Amino acid sequence: MTGADFAGLESVAEIKFGQVGIANLKLKRLDPDALGAELRAKVDGAPKLFLRAPVVLDLSHLPALPAVEVVRSLLDGIRAAGMLPVGLSYGTSENERLAQELGVPVIAKFRAAYERATDAPAPPREESPAPAREPVAERPAAAPAPAAAAPVGGLLHDKPVRSGQQVYARGRDLILTALVGNGAEVIADGSIHVYGALRGRALAGAQGDEGARIYCQEFHAELVSIAGQYRVFEDIPKDLRGQRVQCWLEGDKLMLKKL
Repeated sequence: MTGADFAGLESVAEIKFGQVGIANLKLKRLDPDALGAELRAKVDGAPKLFLRAPVVLDLSHLPALPAVEVVRSLLDGIRAAGMLPVGLSYGTSENERLAQELGVPVIAKFRAAYERATDAPAPPREESPAPAREPVAERPAAAPAPAAAAPVGGLLHDKPVRSGQQVYARGRDLILTALVGNGAEVIADGSIHVYGALRGRALAGAQGDEGARIYCQEFHAELVSIAGQYRVFEDIPKDLRGQRVQCWLEGDKLMLKKL
């Protein structure tokens, strides 16, 4: 089948990038041939992003865990497409046994890299019976209000970020006052502000903050991502090239416009 033949079919898998540049490949259905074709199309369309990209394979959305030989063929197919599988995602006991047979690690906490753990209900709150009211001679003084937590400022980086370098602002915004070069990567759990040219990759909301944004003074980005949703730019739209641009999420769609 050609790339055009796959255009009308439901996607086999969904791929998102986490805070360290590792891609989480969430398999939606078991179709090794279609998966290989989809991944090859991604590598051919954006080699700077996907060629030799490290990939964690997530099997948790399949109705049943595949047999070890089936998963081995999936990993071989990922390699053949040009990506590098580095392990399995999520740490169930079945995954652990499967990973041991395959000789790969389980990346148990990968979820935090790009989505909120909303599926885990909060533990029930225990209620204790109210104590009997006793007469008091005097009303005790009110306890002082706790001091407000000091706000966490953004991480300021005032040097160029060169090819192969990475800057990560954990738990806050990232502010860059110099060039982000081709092949460089800037990551923040909050928003990213680039007061210069953005030529590499910018990944905001790395821990799943869908309200994060990316701002830059001069847009030449290879990739922008917010909360795992990404867009790559082998050819930047002419109306955005070199312009002041902001990026944000509307639902699952990554939006861009000139400032």
